[in-house]
Amino acid sequence: MPEIPIPDAANAVEVQNPYAGATAGPKRVRTRHFQNAKQQGISITGLTSYDMMTAQIFDQAGIDFLLVGDSAGNNVFGYETTLPVTVDELIPLTRAVARAVTRALVVADMPFGSYETGPSEALRTAVRFMKEAQAHAVKLEGGVRSRKQISRIVSAGIPVMAHIGFTPQSEHGLGGHMIQGRGAGADQLITDALAVQDAGAFAVVLEMVPSAVAAEVTKRLEIPTIGVGAGPDVDGQLMVWTDFAGMTEGRVPRFVRQYANMRSVLSDAVRAFKDDVDTGAYPGPEHSYE
Repeated sequence: MPEIPIPDAANAVEVQNPYAGATAGPKRVRTRHFQNAKQQGISITGLTSYDMMTAQIFDQAGIDFLLVGDSAGNNVFGYETTLPVTVDELIPLTRAVARAVTRALVVADMPFGSYETGPSEALRTAVRFMKEAQAHAVKLEGGVRSRKQISRIVSAGIPVMAHIGFTPQSEHGLGGHMIQGRGAGADQLITDALAVQDAGAFAVVLEMVPSAVAAEVTKRLEIPTIGVGAGPDVDGQLMVWTDFAGMTEGRVPRFVRQYANMRSVLSDAVRAFKDDVDTGAYPGPEHSYE
């Protein structure tokens, strides 16, 4: 699979990975490389990550960006929705991911209630993620309604990834997990996309949007589009890692392809461990000290 091209050796930096114990070779993905990828027709890949170990694995596999998403609410903290997630909860997760990678761009999700009241609050939140969590960029939801917040953050030198279509933080206002951009909603989606581009976002996530509408948005925008259930005609794809790896129990969204069944693998390993302890097979002499 091709990765985002990073041809600019003059701007390459070497980053010490505290977990690998050696200087990393690959150059860091920057926001300008997203634009290069769109222009060259190379797909951008993204996964969520909430901890050092998954971040390191995904980074070494060549994933272009890691989103420390407020989906941690469902996948780390055990909340029913993303709404209760706080900045203070996401900062240590973002810090762990940022410290583990040498190549991938780390994007911190700005949770519900951390930017809605206006540009000043949005900038304060973004600054915290950059200073305290060492993120490389932030993401926030909303099109036209968030353009002032995006503009203020970008004007301070902080890259912003926008997020339109189905926005999970607004699920109650949207009436649940509903596909966005159908019928007359397509015009609003395009308006939102142009608004976040004009505000300075370097990329925009399109979530749960009809494929044809996502393709039209992608054609109209100069910045890359990242699909989450938006079909194949976008500039990149993002998935929640627990969904794609088969860790999620129960129903998963239609757009999810499960590339492994890690829940079953871990379950089998745990049962084997318990059986070995119960029967005395573990620990054996080879696991014991004299």
